[in-house]
Amino acid sequence: MEPDENFMREALRLAMKAREAEEVPVGAVVVRLLKDATAHAEMLALTAAEAAVGDWRLTDCDLYVTKEPCPMCAGAIVHTRVRRVIFGCADVRAGAAGTVMNLLQHSSLNHQTQITSGVLQDECAAILQDFFRTKRNPKSDV
Repeated sequence: MEPDENFMREALRLAMKAREAEEVPVGAVVVRLLKDATAHAEMLALTAAEAAVGDWRLTDCDLYVTKEPCPMCAGAIVHTRVRRVIFGCADVRAGAAGTVMNLLQHSSLNHQTQITSGVLQDECAAILQDFFRTKRNPKSDV
């Protein structure tokens, strides 16, 4: 699927969500390639949540993420005091929520976060596997 179609599907998903809420069914997505090594999904979500809540403390918030957080993201999760992290598939190389290490519940840190793992695990793993298979062998789809 082309990138334009992917992003338009997301806009359509948002339009459907608006319609279900009896709002005008228009969806919009703004996309910008950041080329930023720290712009992981969790980091962007935490920044957006802080702005929405108006506080850096997210003590009554839960974070849902398709892949287990890495050490950088786990550190940000702890520092923002997220109540609970729910993730889909494990990260066997750098998982910091119990697979390789558990920074989210490390006793020396000022906050520990509850962890729920394996939610929709197969679906979360499949999207990553498909992405990396395509990246490593781009001509396989032709």
